[in-house]
Amino acid sequence: MSSIQTTEYKEFIKSIKERVQQAQIKASVKVNTVLLEFYWELGADIVDKQKTASWGSGFLKQMSKDLMLEFPNMKGFSKRNLELIRKWYLFYSEDNTIAKQAVSQLVQIPWGHNIAIFQKNSELTKALFYVQKTMENGWSRSVLVHQIESRLYERSGKAITNFSNTLPSSQSDLANELIKDPYNFDFLTMTENFKERELEQALIDNVTDFLLELGSGFAFIGRQKHIQVGEHDFYIDLLFYHTQMHCYVVVELKTVDFQPEFAGKLNFYIKAVDMQIKSDRDEPTIGILLCKGKDKMLVEYSLSDIHKPMGVSEYQLTHLLPDELKSSLPTIEEIELGLEKE
Repeated sequence: MSSIQTTEYKEFIKSIKERVQQAQIKASVKVNTVLLEFYWELGADIVDKQKTASWGSGFLKQMSKDLMLEFPNMKGFSKRNLELIRKWYLFYSEDNTIAKQAVSQLVQIPWGHNIAIFQKNSELTKALFYVQKTMENGWSRSVLVHQIESRLYERSGKAITNFSNTLPSSQSDLANELIKDPYNFDFLTMTENFKERELEQALIDNVTDFLLELGSGFAFIGRQKHIQVGEHDFYIDLLFYHTQMHCYVVVELKTVDFQPEFAGKLNFYIKAVDMQIKSDRDEPTIGILLCKGKDKMLVEYSLSDIHKPMGVSEYQLTHLLPDELKSSLPTIEEIELGLEKE
């Protein structure tokens, strides 16, 4: 029997494959939801029995043994996992009003993600922030842990901006959530006196980590984006498009502390993008100024009369010692040898 190789047949098979994959994803999500709903009820039962029944401290150990005997192919009944289920339930059920809202979200992310979130956060609001962000962005567990350890919650929406005065309320709320302060570029190692072009190049060389730190929705357009105004040439450090806000984002890098004239230059670049690149379908262009440091009052004064939307944030990165200093400091081996002699 000869195989069918027509284009129509191949397209038919392709559509079937896509539907099977979609069904598999839906089934996986459904299984996860049902499992975590069971875990929540199981956590409630464990807590209740530990309060009301006189079964002693060995209750969970015995429970684990009996359940694994009954369900040898299920991994969720180890003593450690039962303890995690109990702690997970207690963590979110402390506040009944939050618990009702939380359960519907908790069951939508994998169990491993849930464990990482409640073990690494002691506050309910902070934990729910990471649950929500995981749902929105589809983070893997490693990315989630990175975001928690880099203190994303504390940094989100903390930049000084003029968004409330320059954007419609629906856009300004989104824009404020968009910008962090400070940005954590710990994936870069730079000598102390690095130049702006060196920082710019390092970020592009590590663009995957850079985009992760910027957050979801950023699409990289270009570096040193050329614009011409009159007879003069200008170059924007970094240009992005934000797919959720439907707007261009101009990012300017400074290796020094914020100065008022930086806001004026960024304002000019935003205007140029609005006039020359932005289409009628795009929302107003936003600017982000990343500086080594900033004086809060100086930034607020500088942005107060700026009519284009922009925010100012600091960035943090790892510094390498200059080569001339490295030779004057002891190596790890020399330090260890000195400790052995002591």
